Amino acid sequence: MAFDWKNLSFSRQILPVIAVIGLLVAVYIITTGLPDRQLAEPEREPPRAPAALAAAARVAGSGVVEPSSEVIQIGSALSGLVTGLMVQPGDRVAEGQVLFTVDDRAVRAQLREAQAAIAEARAAIAEAQTAQATASRQLALYRNVDDPAAVSRAEVIRAEGEASGASERLRLAQARLQAAEARAGSARTEIARLTVRAPIAGEILAVNIRKGEYVSTMGGGGSLPFIEMGQTQPLHVRIDIDEEQAPRLAIGAPATVSPRGAAERQVQAKFVRAEPLVVPKRSLTNSAAERVDVRVLQVIYELPETDGLFRVGQQVDAYIAAKDAQK
Repeated sequence: MAFDWKNLSFSRQILPVIAVIGLLVAVYIITTGLPDRQLAEPEREPPRAPAALAAAARVAGSGVVEPSSEVIQIGSALSGLVTGLMVQPGDRVAEGQVLFTVDDRAVRAQLREAQAAIAEARAAIAEAQTAQATASRQLALYRNVDDPAAVSRAEVIRAEGEASGASERLRLAQARLQAAEARAGSARTEIARLTVRAPIAGEILAVNIRKGEYVSTMGGGGSLPFIEMGQTQPLHVRIDIDEEQAPRLAIGAPATVSPRGAAERQVQAKFVRAEPLVVPKRSLTNSAAERVDVRVLQVIYELPETDGLFRVGQQVDAYIAAKDAQK
């Protein structure tokens, strides 16, 4: 008997075949797409407290290494082009040492103008003094004449006017000299402000300008400071203690500090101070269980010399004795 395509029913014969084929494809996709659930050792273990610290009553916190002077961001008092850059990151500088200079040609031109005005005013003073002396002697001569008929009253009045005018010209020249000296002093001050110097002795941490760039006193949104520096001998670490743990903290106790991810490398840090203001948390550990909507007490500790184990800006883990551990 020949197969008749005309008698083939879509709902009773074709549709079940398509359903079976779809089911087989779905089973194949599901079985081949299952994730690998085999257990394996992690490539890197998360940081955790050493056994000795984990068993003791302590308060844990995270911190950031900073200079003992804190980071000083150097700016410019005046805008202009950078004409000289005298430092680079890693340099140690003394207090007052030149860091960079800004174009001062216009101000030096103003200084030369003021110096020329000073010379002119001094010449005018000398001339006025000579005229005043001459007029004073002439007036004295007229007044010392015994015979009133020898000198007319008009000549005496004229001599008095010349003496008075010479005195006024002398005062005017002296005022011009003071104004010119003030302009010269202002120009010297501006020149000094265009030479940026180190406010303290310390280490250059970052240089974000180059010779020929334009620096502005206004800065800009999100702009970097021109130079960052600080006193790195010794280094400090700023540790954040959650405000809920702050009452348990033994203020003044030393801290055990280790670099992030290297808990076995521990140093003892000396207490410096506790900041009186509780602030929002800014130093984050990126832990999945970390709370960022808390406020923290910042405690400052001094790190010992460790031959480069700690760097400015490095994150650290710290453990400080709790009050109940000292009872």
